[in-house]
Order: sequence, then C-alpha cells, then structure tokens
Amino acid sequence: MLMPSVFGENLFDDFMDFPFDSFWNRKNPLYGKHAKNMMKTDVRETDDSYELDIDLPGFKKDEITAKLEDGYLTVSASKGLDKDKQDKKGNYIRRERYAGAMSRSFYIGDSITQDEIKAKFENGILQLSIPKKDAKTVEQQKHISIEG
Repeated sequence: MLMPSVFGENLFDDFMDFPFDSFWNRKNPLYGKHAKNMMKTDVRETDDSYELDIDLPGFKKDEITAKLEDGYLTVSASKGLDKDKQDKKGNYIRRERYAGAMSRSFYIGDSITQDEIKAKFENGILQLSIPKKDAKTVEQQKHISIEG
C-alpha cells in the first residue's frame, strides 16, 4: 500500500501514537532517515595545508563548536527547538523540525595547536584550514573560534 509522504518521511507517523520506527530502523530525530547525508565533508590537500569543507545546512554559527583534543579535531553542531505545542496563531498540526546534536571527529595529529587552525562559517558550510606540520607532542584542549 502506498502512503503519502512529505520529503520522504511517512506522513502518518506523527499522527499515530504507535512507535513504528522503533521496530524497524531508528531515525535520528534531528534529520530523520536523511541524517547520514549530514556533515558531508570534502578534504583538499594543498602544498602547506589541508582544507576541510563541512556541510551544516540550517545551523547558525553559535550552534557549531570545533575543538582540538589529543590530536583529534571534533566538530559538533546542536539545534534546540521550543517544545510548546501551541503557536501564537494556533495549534501545530505537524512538526518536522526537531532538536538534536551531531558531531564528527578527524585525527590531525599532536603537532597542531588550536591557534593554528583557521575556521570560517558561511552559507551553511564550515571551512577549516589545518596547516601541515611535523609531528611533535602538544597537550592542550581549547575551542577554535569560528568567523562568519
């Protein structure tokens, strides 16, 4: 039987109280079954750096954090929504926007410090520039500032 859908999600799941998705595959409540398409990353190597472009559509700069810890660069994005069931103009019939968080980590080595990484966020794309360096031990845990 064919069911109507809106953007690939089952239209009737929200109208019924039965937890259908817990029996089949769990969906990420932030982006549904399309969560695997989030935080797609392109990595380019230049002569003196690695350039990362991470897709983060729908996020604002203050919802994104990047930190460097033990040689791992971790980029996290979280979104929160008001849980009120009523709008100023009436009740919601369907809500497709949810709250949630996602993160992705990349090993960049111990020789890089957070001050050397440049970050910029524009048009839903986080751009990171990581310089190439020889390996040496640096022990720090600090956040990287994001411009934009």
